[in-house]
Amino acid sequence: MDEEMTYAKAGVDIEKVRKSHKAIAELLKDTFSLRKEKFGQVLIEIGHYAGLIDIGGGLALALHVDGVGTKTLIAKAMGKYDTIGIDCVAMNVNDLICIGAEPIALVDYLAIDEPDEKIILEIMRGLVNGAKEAEAAIVGGETAIMPDLINGFDLSAMSIGIVEKNKVITGEKIRKGDIIIGLESNGIHSNGLTLARKVLLSNYNVKDYIPELNSILGEELLKPTKIYVKPVLEIIKYSQVHGLANITGGAFSKLTRLKKDVGFNLNALPEAPPIFRLIQKLGFITDKEMYRTFNMGIGFCIIAPEKEYEIIKEICKKYELNFWIIGEIIEKPGVFIKNFQIV
Repeated sequence: MDEEMTYAKAGVDIEKVRKSHKAIAELLKDTFSLRKEKFGQVLIEIGHYAGLIDIGGGLALALHVDGVGTKTLIAKAMGKYDTIGIDCVAMNVNDLICIGAEPIALVDYLAIDEPDEKIILEIMRGLVNGAKEAEAAIVGGETAIMPDLINGFDLSAMSIGIVEKNKVITGEKIRKGDIIIGLESNGIHSNGLTLARKVLLSNYNVKDYIPELNSILGEELLKPTKIYVKPVLEIIKYSQVHGLANITGGAFSKLTRLKKDVGFNLNALPEAPPIFRLIQKLGFITDKEMYRTFNMGIGFCIIAPEKEYEIIKEICKKYELNFWIIGEIIEKPGVFIKNFQIV
């Protein structure tokens, strides 16, 4: 591979995805009126990290659905299925907490080409381990055997959380001068795998040992997505938080969904972990493309007034979670990294 790779060339055009999402949101918005002034009235526009409906008693129910994407292909290639369920839980609960909701339950959906009991049970064990970490019950689900449609398996879940309506965090309180605290990721997590696979598997076999990673390639890529539920809910409880962002699809470009009329100046990001440096080197990928596609070592962002830093720091230390002040809120709208704008 000797030409610059992008997520679009790998098959995922983020700009086209954004346009599709906008069109979908406009269509779905027409259904909001169906619950107006009824139980389940919609409380938030489509496009945030989770949907929100009023369930009475001053409470709102948060809803989200997500899957693990093409990380399933790595699991299949490695013959290792016991962690992919953790990713599925993480992709759901880490989004629920972005609006201040406590995850309470999930239902999973597993589509697979054949009823291999060993594989299915390994996937389910991962789901259970993730659910335990998030303290959310898995209350049901569906396993679909579809050999004509599926080659391997696909895994997703629908999740719900609960939040007091007066404690919902949308990002609207974000102000110039707020600090942005980044929480350490556990590697690539579950996003950008389409681009990562195109680059890495053009140079290596998934079971190759990579000295730069000090790991088998597939094992590095299968590291389960970190679940941030416990530390973030504690931070919300004991400090004033203005915004929360799960760094997943679209990476740091998604920060703008919190508030569009301010800027996110990420001028103090730590050095990216080896997996990202390797992908960038082999794929001749620009900094801008990397930070629009991958988490680059930061899996979650907390935006808060500077005076809250000491409380947040102590909670992160309690959970042995590495963190950094990675930037600040500025007036000029957009997301800025290393003196360039990514969105």
